[in-house]
Order: sequence, then C-alpha cells, then structure tokens
Amino acid sequence: MRNNIINKLFLGALTISFISCTSQYMDINSNPYQPGSLAADDYSLGSAMSNLAGCVVSSDVNTAQFTDCLLGGPCGGYFADSKSAWAFTISNFNPTDDWTRVFLKSDKVIPVLYSNLSTVKSVSESTNNPVPYAIAEIIKVAAMSRVTDTYGPIPYSKIGADGKITIPYDSQEEVYNKFFEELNHAIEILTENSGSALVATADYVYGGNVPKWIKFANSLKLRLAIRISYANKKLAQEMAESAVKHEFGVIESNEDNAKWNYFGTIPNPLYTAVRYNEETSGGDSHVAADIVCYMNGYADARRAAYFEKSGWEDQEYVGLRRGINLEKAKDYFINYSKIKISASDPILWMNAAEVAFLRAEGKAIFKFDMGGEARDFYNQGIRLSFEQWSAGSPEEYLNDESKIPTTYTDPSGLNPYNSQLSTITIKWDESSTDEVKQERIITQKWIANWMLGNEAWADYRRTGYPKLIPTTDEGNMSGGTVDNKKGARRMPYPSAEYIDNTVNVQYAVNNYLKRADNMATDLWLSLIHISEPTRLGMIS
Repeated sequence: MRNNIINKLFLGALTISFISCTSQYMDINSNPYQPGSLAADDYSLGSAMSNLAGCVVSSDVNTAQFTDCLLGGPCGGYFADSKSAWAFTISNFNPTDDWTRVFLKSDKVIPVLYSNLSTVKSVSESTNNPVPYAIAEIIKVAAMSRVTDTYGPIPYSKIGADGKITIPYDSQEEVYNKFFEELNHAIEILTENSGSALVATADYVYGGNVPKWIKFANSLKLRLAIRISYANKKLAQEMAESAVKHEFGVIESNEDNAKWNYFGTIPNPLYTAVRYNEETSGGDSHVAADIVCYMNGYADARRAAYFEKSGWEDQEYVGLRRGINLEKAKDYFINYSKIKISASDPILWMNAAEVAFLRAEGKAIFKFDMGGEARDFYNQGIRLSFEQWSAGSPEEYLNDESKIPTTYTDPSGLNPYNSQLSTITIKWDESSTDEVKQERIITQKWIANWMLGNEAWADYRRTGYPKLIPTTDEGNMSGGTVDNKKGARRMPYPSAEYIDNTVNVQYAVNNYLKRADNMATDLWLSLIHISEPTRLGMIS
C-alpha cells in the first residue's frame, strides 16, 4: 500500500511544486495548494523529482541561455549570436569566465541536481520503493553527460549529496563508464517494476509511463555508446547492442519522444532567451547560416517549423554567420531569420529520429548489430522527423539524389562564405564509402535534432560532420589558439576551480588534457582520430 502511494505521488506532487532553480522559486513553493494529509516524505519526493527534471535544460532563463543558446546552439551550427554589446563570446573564442563556468559551477545545475537526488534516494530507501530513484538516475545521466561533453574530465564519481565538486576529477572515460553503470542499474530496476503506475497528469515527461522511461534510458545509453565508438569501440558495441536488444527496446515512435512538456505556468526559457532585445536586434540569438544553407539547398519542408521568415527582400530564410565581428553587423541583425519557438513549447531531450540515425550509424560505420539495416534506419529517421514537425510527406525528399547545400551569401555583404559547404546529397547510397555514409547520416541527424545544440556540437567534434561555416578571421578572438574551421573543442575550467580545487584541477589538466586547459583541446571522445584529416570534414 505504501509503495502504491509513493508511485502515485512521486510525480503527482509536481503539480504543486515546480523547479527550485528559477527566479519564481519562492512564489512557486508558496503555492496555495498544500500537501494536506500527504506525508512529508511524499511531498518532498514530488518536489525533488520536479527539481531534477529542470537540471537537464534549466528552467532558469539565464542558465539555459548560456548552456543552450550561447554554447551548444552556436557550437552546433544552429544559432548565431546577435547582440553587438557582447565583446567576449564563446562564438568568438574569447568568453569570460562567467560564460564558460555555468555547467560546472552554477548553483542552478550540479548543486540542485545532487541535493534533490539525495532526497529521492532517501525516500526510495525509507519506503522500499526503488522506482523513483531509478528514474532520478536516468535524469542525472542525461544532465551530467552534457557537463562532461563540455569540459571533458570532471568531478563525478565522488560528488556527494551536497553537490560540491571540490573533489578529484574523473577522466572522461571513467565518467562514461559510470554513466553506463548507472543506466544499466536504472534499466534493471525499472524493468523489474515496469507495471508501476505513476500519476499521468503529473509527469511532465512521460505522463507516468514507466515503460517509456525504460525506452528513454535505453536510447540515452545508445546515444552515449555511439559517442564513444572511436574511443572504445568494444564497450560502445556492448552498450549499443544491449540497448536495442532490451525487451522494452529504444524509442521508435514520436509518441515516446523525451520532452519536458512543462511550460504553462512559466514560459519556455529558450523562448525568452532568444528574444531578449527583440525590438532592437530581433533577439540575442538568430538562426545560424549553417543550417539554413543546408535546408535551403535541400528545399526542406521543415524550414517553416524551424525558422521565421527573414526581413531581407526576396529571401525567405536567411541565417546569420557565426563567429563574426558583432559590432560591425549590428545594424543588420534584425533582418535575419529568427528561431521559431513559442512560450509553451516543451524542451526536447531526445526524439525518435535521433535514435533511428544512431542505429543507422552504428550499423553502417561500426558494423554493430542494430536490429536492422542502415538504409532502413536512415530513411526512418527522415520520416520520423517530418512526422514530428508536421512537414508533410518525406518521400520526395529522401529520394532526392541531386540537391546539395547552398553557398552562403550574406545579404549585408559583410560576412559571406564563398566556398561550397558540402556536396552531400540526401538519398541513401549503399555503394558509398563509409565516410560518405557517415556524413549523410550525421547531416540528416543534425537537421532532425534542431535545437539540441549540445548534441550537434558533440557529433561535430566526434566526426567532423556536418561541415560548418568557419569563424571569420576578424571574429576569431582566441589569439591563434582556436582554429577557425575546427571551432571550439571544449570549454576551459572555471577560474574558481584553480582556487577552490587547485590540486585536483591541475591533475586533470596535466594528466587528462595534455596540459592544455583551453578551447582548442580535444576531448577523449574525439582525440582518438583527430589526426585523420580525411574523416574530419572541417579540415581542408
């Protein structure tokens, strides 16, 4: 009886307790709806689970802007900065510590994550109900994978309940090993308890459906497995194949997409962030030229769902080049296509299309057993994405073997890129080389993963695809440290780490990063094949 109450309340209390890491914390937690006769641990559990969900992409606008609009979005080729007052940006490779520290040192990510994990674990143990903590473990991995993919080595395995990171660093390989251990444990627990029922109206991700959480966990494991495929192919194969062969499998339908459909009481933070200064510049972020060039070249029907029309005469969709002199271009920002997003849109964590493309790459490039053929997974990825965005029939698109990305012509005349971005076409060709197959898969996965900038950035660093427009010479403010074409490879550690955690951060830099804590240092995930210029599409 006690377990049934917890299973119903673990997310049920979400309706009366939103995320602590928002500016509305006091208002939200002073909600007039009271827990009434609920036991204190029941109410605490619901509150903690809601807080955890807000640590994948934060509901705090400033935090989400740094992590997804100014870091992942531009580095992944989706967004371009459009505020002239910014003299120190990630896109210009000269960010201040305030910009690069957010994932690791912000009080709205790791401290919130771990303090609420502790609450969930405590209640799960006291009630002998492992389901809530198993789901919390999945959320933890989803959140922390974004952190390690930003910096590389991070404090992880030794983080305590308080979330303090003044502890030894793990290598990125050790972090990923721990991820798989935690996901496998969570999947096992949830599989054993797959009949558990959670309150459908309270779970803002899966409506209380435990089997869908299992599918997401398997899909997340598949994502991370493909990510380490060059660094540790044996482990990657083991994890990838176990994910797709699990009895509940992976996400295959858009109905199972992992998305935080939470924004009714407060607006989607990404909506707010990209529209800061909208009246003067059209917003702090615009659509990047990179993705517009690909989608214009392909005459992609999803453009109307992704982008707003530009203000340039006779040019429907026009992107802004990333990594430029912002001050020089300030009079033109308002004319470039804006990011199409509404205040009530959910935040996407993972979609079925991505999973299909992961399986396509696993089969085509690494020869893993993905339960089918690469061609079928590739075509299904395109179909699923068109369905997700209500873009009509994809059949003509996926059978097109002639269209290629357009060359970028900047209507302002300031920042053109007169070279052909790529000659990759859409239609699958089984006779292509593995390299061409990989570019084709990653390019379509990138288009389908719109808004998931940190995922796009991870793929770009791992494979060199999609091929992106390089930073301008004038826009590269790194003093020669970062290569225009390769772009940022990671974020440097916060300066506070060198004060608060001196010995541990220096050990990590010296032993895991080849003594180079800067934006040009490759991660373990991409270091293995960085010397192969034929694979890295950004190297000419």
